[in-house]
Amino acid sequence: MTSKLHVLMVSLCITLSLGYSAHAQQSGALKDLTTTILTLDTEFWKSYNSCDINKFRTFFVEDFEFYHDKGGLTAGLTKMMSSVENGLCNPENPRVRREVVKGSVAVYPLNNYGAIITGEHVFYVSENGKKERLAEIAKFTHVWQHKNEQWKMTRVLSYDHKPAPQNTDKKEISLSDETLNLYIGTYQAPQTGTVVVTKKDNHLEINAGKMQAFIYPQTETLFFHKQSPLTFEFTKGEKGVISKMIVRENGQIAEEAKKVK
Repeated sequence: MTSKLHVLMVSLCITLSLGYSAHAQQSGALKDLTTTILTLDTEFWKSYNSCDINKFRTFFVEDFEFYHDKGGLTAGLTKMMSSVENGLCNPENPRVRREVVKGSVAVYPLNNYGAIITGEHVFYVSENGKKERLAEIAKFTHVWQHKNEQWKMTRVLSYDHKPAPQNTDKKEISLSDETLNLYIGTYQAPQTGTVVVTKKDNHLEINAGKMQAFIYPQTETLFFHKQSPLTFEFTKGEKGVISKMIVRENGQIAEEAKKVK
């Protein structure tokens, strides 16, 4: 091997070695950062779910800003804490519990500042002694600042709020038009009033006042709604014709509508 070629080979080996070393250092640093932020995130949401007000406030800077797609901007920690104490953590209000959507969370370094964490989460609501229900799903982005050896959140974005998918354990089946036609008609319910059932494609449409809902067959007589924990069961009378529709919420009977035409 010529001396010139030898020098080139040595130079290449050194370059590759340095590159690998730098990559390894960066990977290690990102792993440590991710562990730190995920730990802080877990502690933060634990204080949220338990309404530990004193712990909750320690995660934010004083000039913290909270952006919510429905509520707008909440500027300043004082205003934020007042909102939490009088809303989320007011004993007279429904309780809210948050859970992360597994596999949705990611952490990204923010050069010379800190880190960003993003993901999706769902919210459960319990009120008036009723069973907890899945209510909403949304996306979140939190900006963490590392300053004076402390990690604090400076900005929080909460957005894309929408009803959480419901009845995900139920599988839709296909029914014939003949079977679906049996349920079409007008029903009368004690609380809801007039309920009209029509057919569209392979499912039924419920119209009651301002409410419009599409329901999907789970069995020949049992249908479910994909955006709420509601099921609709059609039952037959003595003559073998549909006589009523039983509406259940979280498995409990909420309404019974008698078919009138």
